[in-house]
Amino acid sequence: MSVTANEVAEWMLEELKSAGILHQKAAVDHILRQYGETFIYVNENGNQAISKEVKKIFKKLHGGKAAWERDGFFWGWH
Repeated sequence: MSVTANEVAEWMLEELKSAGILHQKAAVDHILRQYGETFIYVNENGNQAISKEVKKIFKKLHGGKAAWERDGFFWGWH
């Protein structure tokens, strides 16, 4: 069974809602372990990041209820 970007984004949303915070590094590590490299890329800074497709779906799913904290590299639920 292949995993979709939607399923990855749904996991991110559930994790964020239950914990109130989702650190990008922890999310990347989990996505790599659970879903594989398909949903991860290396950004311009040389760091692993979540695919743009997953983040686009995640943004649609949270509907503005999550905020990205640039300094801490995490999403917060509000």
